[in-house]
Amino acid sequence: MIISQFRKYTPINIVLLILIGFFLCFGVFIHLPEKLTPILFEPALGNLLGKDAINTLSPQMNVLVTLGLTIIQATILNRIIGHFNLLGKPSFLVALMYLTLASLFLPFLVISPTLICNFISVWMLSKLLSLYRQHDIKALMFDLGMIVAIGSLIYFPFIIMFLLLWISLIIFRPFNWREWVSPLLGFATIYFILAVIYLWLGRIQDFYSIWLPLTKTFPTTVEMEIHDYFVLIPILFNLILFLFILKDNFFKSVVHIRKSFQLLFFMLILALGSFYWNKQITETHFLLCAPPLAIYMAYYFTHAKKKWVFESVYTIIILTILYFQFF
Repeated sequence: MIISQFRKYTPINIVLLILIGFFLCFGVFIHLPEKLTPILFEPALGNLLGKDAINTLSPQMNVLVTLGLTIIQATILNRIIGHFNLLGKPSFLVALMYLTLASLFLPFLVISPTLICNFISVWMLSKLLSLYRQHDIKALMFDLGMIVAIGSLIYFPFIIMFLLLWISLIIFRPFNWREWVSPLLGFATIYFILAVIYLWLGRIQDFYSIWLPLTKTFPTTVEMEIHDYFVLIPILFNLILFLFILKDNFFKSVVHIRKSFQLLFFMLILALGSFYWNKQITETHFLLCAPPLAIYMAYYFTHAKKKWVFESVYTIIILTILYFQFF
């Protein structure tokens, strides 16, 4: 069965991951329009770079490129989690869960700013998980501030991940004001350079307009199709099972593992809460939730005891995704 196979840390799982990726995106080809014009960057960069070269791709090639990028992200995230041993044993489950979550909604299966930002999310996560073991992190926090700023140029709601930097300091480090100021300086450096470029081009008003999403009021509803809520039910059930497993193992884990799971929780909350800064509120935004959710789900599948239960749970997730892709 799939979960039992991906519990093993073997190169054959990379091939299986690619095959499952093709299988999970098969339904999108039925619903593809004749022309697809994805937005690769937010206006902060889009106004400077002009027309995206990616717009010349056919819809079919767009999906295939997205699949390739998603598989790369999945394998990188899997390697990072294995390096920090968050699951307790090496496997390919994080990669499998990430690929599954990235196929949850049809808008996830085409190129988008959130897809690109997930490379930055994974990069950030690898640096944040290393905070606990380092003595001097001021340079690292400066770099992380720059990374968040770059991510916000690609997809503006990503700017909320700046709060994650300070939250990580609360979780992993004793208070040091220099470590708190360093990410601010890194963040400001990127936007200062951007402001100079806009001023040089005589378009400073366009620079000011970048910040308009911060003035939006919090919406009371999110426009989603009813079937989009149904497809989340198996994922929510999986997360409930994860909480039961985590409850039994949490205090048996080393301190770094416990703190890392706390960090992932805040990463998930911030990704969910920033959706209203998107100009058009769509399912695409929630692709930012995939990295922490994939780790949580993989933790359950790593430590679950009853094979028929965890295999059935994953089978239901796959069948639900495929059903709502085709119907």
